Amino acid sequence: MYNLSCYNPGSFILVGIPGLEKFHVWIGIPFCVIYVLAIVGNGTLLYLIVIEDSLHEPMFFFLSMLATTDLILSTAAVPKLLSNLWLGCREITFTGCLTQMFFLHCSFVVDSGILLAMALDRYVAICFPLRYTTVLAPQVISKLVVGIVVRSFSVILPDVFLLKRLPFCRTRIIPHTYCEHIGVAQLSSADISINIWYGFSVPLMTVVSDVVLIAVSYIFILRAVFGLSSQGARQKALSLCGCHVCVILMFYTPAFFSFLAHRFGHSVPQNILVLFANLYVAIPPALNPIVYGVKTKKIQDRFILLFTLKKTQ
Repeated sequence: MYNLSCYNPGSFILVGIPGLEKFHVWIGIPFCVIYVLAIVGNGTLLYLIVIEDSLHEPMFFFLSMLATTDLILSTAAVPKLLSNLWLGCREITFTGCLTQMFFLHCSFVVDSGILLAMALDRYVAICFPLRYTTVLAPQVISKLVVGIVVRSFSVILPDVFLLKRLPFCRTRIIPHTYCEHIGVAQLSSADISINIWYGFSVPLMTVVSDVVLIAVSYIFILRAVFGLSSQGARQKALSLCGCHVCVILMFYTPAFFSFLAHRFGHSVPQNILVLFANLYVAIPPALNPIVYGVKTKKIQDRFILLFTLKKTQ
C-alpha cells in the first residue's frame, strides 16, 4: 500500500515564493494587474483580427495564434499563483500538477515556434515581396501551424510519462508556485537521470534551434534591407521587423536567464529564481499585444475605430 501511494501521490504542496511569505499578498497585486492586462490585451487583439477583413493576412494570423497561446501560458500559471499568494491554496493534485506542467511547457514551445514562423513571414515579405502571397498561401500556413502544434505536443507529452513512472515517497513539497518537469522530478527518491537529460535536450531541440533559425532569417533580412537604395523603403522594412524583434527579446531573455540560473546558478537565492520563473510566464503575454498595438499601424487604426464607434453609439 505504501509503494502504491508513492507511485500515485494524492497531491503536492506548492510553497509559493520561499522566504517571502510575509509579502505574498503584496507580490500578488502586480501579478494580478499583469494577468488582467494579458487577458484584456490579447482578447482585444483576437477580436480585432477576427472581425476586421483587412487583418486577415498571414502576419496577423500568426499574431492571433501568439495571442491565443499567450492566454494559455499565463492562465496555466497565474490564477494558481494568485490563489496561493492570496488565499493560501497551496495544494495541487498529482493530475492537476501534470496538467499544469504540460500546458505550461507545451504553450512555451508553441510560442517559440510561432515566433519562428513570424520570422519566416518577415523574411518572405522583405526578401521576396512579389511572391509573398504565393509562398505563404493558406495551405502552407495551415501546414506550418499543424507542424508547430504537433512538434510541441510530441516533445512535451513524454514529460508526463517520465514523471508518472517515478515514486514520490520522500517529500511532496514543491518550493515553487507552479509545477515544472525537473522541479517535480527532483522530489522523487528514484534515479531521475532520464528526466534530466530529456529536460535538457527538449529546449535544445526546440527553443534553441528556433532562436538559431530566427537569427539566420534576420541576417538575410538585414542584408536585403541594407541593399535597398531608398532610405524610406529601408525605414519601412525595419519598422516591419521592429515589433517582432521586441517580442523576441521579451520572450527569450527572461526564459533563458531563468533556465540558466536554474541549471548553473546554484548561488542564486531560491526566491529570485521563483520570481523570474513567474515573470517569464506573466510579462510577455501582457506586453505582446501592447507592443503590436503601438508598433503596427493597421492594429492602431482598427483599435481607435473600434472605440470611437462605441463612443458614438
